[in-house]
Formats: sequence, structure tokens, C-alpha cells
Amino acid sequence: MGNIGLCFTSVGRRHFACSVFVYFACFAVSRMKGIFLTFEGTEGSGKSTQISLLTKRLELLGHTVLTLREPGGTPIGEEIRYTLKHSHQNHAMTNEAELLLMNASRAQLVRETIRPALAEGKVVLCDRFYDSTTAYQGYGRQLDLKTVRAVIDFAVGDTRPDLTFLLMISIEVSESRRLSRQEALLFDVSPADKGPGGHTKLPFSDPLRDRMEEADRSFFERVAQGFEAIAAAEPQRVRAIDATRTVEAISAEIWKQVEPLLPAAR
Repeated sequence: MGNIGLCFTSVGRRHFACSVFVYFACFAVSRMKGIFLTFEGTEGSGKSTQISLLTKRLELLGHTVLTLREPGGTPIGEEIRYTLKHSHQNHAMTNEAELLLMNASRAQLVRETIRPALAEGKVVLCDRFYDSTTAYQGYGRQLDLKTVRAVIDFAVGDTRPDLTFLLMISIEVSESRRLSRQEALLFDVSPADKGPGGHTKLPFSDPLRDRMEEADRSFFERVAQGFEAIAAAEPQRVRAIDATRTVEAISAEIWKQVEPLLPAAR
């Protein structure tokens, strides 16, 4: 009886209460943890289409889904996106400045948006994340990979994707799709959308010019090599998918790999 009574001394009660609190707090955190999925690939690989399809499917099942893009995703990030991609003042931007701006946008996105969403149990889908920086600024711009990884680590901390889908297409297919997209934006506008003096008002949120797409073929070949190296180095996280197939076939393969993760988000 003496030993039993000791458990209920004031010290014992405090330890017991603390243990119970920690247990249920940890249980609540594990219940709230969301899922973080990222989509990668060269230009024209179909990421936006697959993100849209997956979002609709998840929402039909009752999941709360947050879709994001990089660079961007926050007011600050969207300002950085414009500077990086669309501003007419960015022609002299150095590779080092590009790397730092990309990760400035990412650091804000992680802390302002991604971490709170995951803590609330949401499914977060992001069009590009740090793998794009490794491929584009590391391999494409040929910056030192150790430096690139150090900057990425500082920007994201321990916020890492649960799964990354790498949509793979050839350079030729990428170029063809990129040119078709640009032509559609230029010419697929009705006369009603003409501005004063016959100038076309472009029907999309981003300006037409994209500085990243102005690089030559050798740049995009290095980017593709970078993505291949990333997939080879992390096969458990990065799932390479043949994106030259039908939209439906690609969507089905993505769903097959996402579905086993879903109970953790409920």
C-alpha cells in the first residue's frame, strides 16, 4: 500500500498528468499531420494537368487540398516570381541571385503556408519544389551543387515532400509543347478580347514572357540530366513517370501511389 500511495503524492500526480498530456498531445499531432506531394519535370511535362486531376479526386473523397506553385504561393513569393520570370528588368540577373531569390520565395512559402497546412491535416500539392532548384540552378545554371543544397536546406529546414512525382518527357516533346503553349497564348484570343487600338489583352494571369524558358537547348538538356540524377539518388521519394502517355494513364499511376498515403490525412 505504501508503494501504491507513493504514486499519488503530489510529485507522482504531476508526473502522471504530464505523461498523459504528452501522450495525447503526440497522438493529436500524429492525427493532424497532412501529406505533402510535389510535382516536378521539365517545361511542358503536364504537371498542372495532373495536379488539377488529383485535387478533384482528393476533394471528392473529403480531403482538404491546398495547391501551390513555385516560385510563388504567397504575396511575397508572387512578387519574387514576377521578378524572376516576367520582369523586363531581369535580363542582367546573375545565376547566384536567381538561386537566392528562388529560395527566398521558398522559405516564405514553407513557413507561411506549407507548415501550417500540414499541421491542420491538409493535403498539400506543390507545382515544383526544391528538386527544381537542384535541376535548374544546380545542373542547368551549373552552380556548385553543395552550395545549392546548403541554400535549399536553409530555406526548407525539415519540411520535405512525402512523395515527389517526376513527369518525364524528352527534350523534343518538351520543346514542342512549350512552343504550342506560347502560340496558343498569342493567337487563341477572340476579337472581343482586343484592347484599344487592336492590341490583344492576354487572357492569363502571368505575362507572356518567361525568362526561364528563354534558355537554349543545352540548358534544358542539363536540367533533364539533373532530374534523372535526383530520381536515381532518391527512388523511395521520387517516382519517375513516363509523361508521354495519355493523361488518364498518368493520372491512374499517380493515384495508385497516392492512395496508400491517404489514411494519415484523415
